[in-house]
Amino acid sequence: MGRVTSDTTATDAAAHRAPEPGRQPAGWQRRLRRFGYPARPQADVRTRLVPPFPGPEGRLWAVFGLGPQAAARLTRWSAWAGPLLVALCAGMLRFWNLGSPRKVIFDETYYPKDAWSLLQYGYEGTWAKNANDALIAHPPQILLSPEHSYVVHPPMGKWLIALGEWAFGMNPFGWRFMVALLGTLSVLLVCRIGRRLLRSTALGCLAGALLAVDGLHFVMSRTALLDLIVMFWVVAGFGCLLVDRDRTRARLAAALPLGPEGTARPDAEVGDRLRLGWRPWRIAAGLCLGVSAATKWNGLYFLAAFALMSVLWDVAGRRTAGARHPFLAVLRRDVLPAFGSTVVVALAAYLASWSGWLATKGGYYRDWATTADGQRAGWTWLPDWLRSLWHYHTEVFSFHTGLTTPHTYQSNPWSWLVLGRPVSYFYEDPKAGQAGCTAAEGCAREVLALGTPLLWWAACFALLYVLYRWLFKRDWRAGAIACGVAAGYLPWFHYQERTIFLFYAVVFVPFLCLALAMMIGALVGPSPQARGAAAPAEAGPAPGERRRTVGAVGAGVLVLLIIWNFIYFYPIYTGTPIPKSAWHHRMWLDTWV
Repeated sequence: MGRVTSDTTATDAAAHRAPEPGRQPAGWQRRLRRFGYPARPQADVRTRLVPPFPGPEGRLWAVFGLGPQAAARLTRWSAWAGPLLVALCAGMLRFWNLGSPRKVIFDETYYPKDAWSLLQYGYEGTWAKNANDALIAHPPQILLSPEHSYVVHPPMGKWLIALGEWAFGMNPFGWRFMVALLGTLSVLLVCRIGRRLLRSTALGCLAGALLAVDGLHFVMSRTALLDLIVMFWVVAGFGCLLVDRDRTRARLAAALPLGPEGTARPDAEVGDRLRLGWRPWRIAAGLCLGVSAATKWNGLYFLAAFALMSVLWDVAGRRTAGARHPFLAVLRRDVLPAFGSTVVVALAAYLASWSGWLATKGGYYRDWATTADGQRAGWTWLPDWLRSLWHYHTEVFSFHTGLTTPHTYQSNPWSWLVLGRPVSYFYEDPKAGQAGCTAAEGCAREVLALGTPLLWWAACFALLYVLYRWLFKRDWRAGAIACGVAAGYLPWFHYQERTIFLFYAVVFVPFLCLALAMMIGALVGPSPQARGAAAPAEAGPAPGERRRTVGAVGAGVLVLLIIWNFIYFYPIYTGTPIPKSAWHHRMWLDTWV
């Protein structure tokens, strides 16, 4: 695997920090040199635009008796083999005994039933009051009627849940299947995204592994709710934008002229005027973010944040390529295509998700425009379907902004990062001899949507590190991670009176894992090769090597503690019967009960 460094990858960080060739150092840099501080190495502009992935760590592979060619080949294979292995482990965890509890738990009382109705009618029908018990009876009964019902979330996520029900039936395994699959695939995506973002296969796999053992992500992957589906498409959109960034900057780099030494040099003509051409990965990002918004509306915040971030990446790329007026160049050549690739494509994906409602006549408010209220509302020159759809959306918006009904498990977003009030999806207290309980004192069975505590609490420090890297080191990677957390977290502070829950935070858990992986990379420290320092063999370990050893031990202990923490809480993530005393020991905070 690629080497791990203090700035996650020294090559990447140095490439972004290095001054342009030929540019005079600033005054503060000249003053530092008087006291013996050397100038930072100047990187080729092409390297600054597209930092390379580090090569294999020679000494590491030599321990296994591998030469340079074999090490390079294994390093290339590990770019996919490592993420696939992590995703395989995550999938085994998520699919193991997926049908348990064999109950309709928490908000599964809504979305699986809506999904089945979409399969039957194309819109959400009405279920009998005892439908939940009938679904898990022997034999099961489906008490659904074609009378429309009022639902407050777009249909895309329910269509995806319906795929599992179509394949495996209307049962707990069937309605949880697609969510578990998307949860597993999201781990694979985070591994690959972390590798591309941090330029390290090891840290990419670490970020994915952290996501695999996060309790909130794990529980949400095994429950047929919509929030994990939103998270998957948000992560997919983020990954598409990262690929688009690398490819467009590679285009800029390829167009730059070569200097006398054969290295690329900045060119104002290229930076200001080059057209970046067809960008399919940004279109794919718009599609993914549109699907996220078509699952739940909080996907819109990610669409706005990521679209702006992508444009700012274009500004930075043109500036590095030598543009005299990078903002003006982006305004002229990139903003309109970016708007079309993200916002317009996302809007098309959103409308497409309503195709079942549009193609039928039984959906809620489907014919509102033809009623007396619809005729009095005006705008009659617009198509009836559009006016009806718009009215439906205004009613849903009023519902969401006015939802203040108290709930036992509601929480304020100020408490989310410290896991102040998790949500209990399922709880039973079987007696000895019932439901697998073997304890004389009785047992507790619970599915608690609780993040792995040590992971989340460590991520609080990682967020501070990421903000430091972004604000004071101008590290774009830290800024991208912070953008993902902010888009998923900050908007909820606007709804202080609304009934909201901790599990909404699952949409930004992948970015917490990326932040923690980045901080662990800094904890490990740079390799001697990355520092450019080599101590004589007889002098003993170099200071950088000792620093790296201590950092690696500390990082390893932290990761092992997080894994242990997940294993410790595993019974209350899965509804496994445990003695009541063991359950009480896992209630670390009073607010978890």
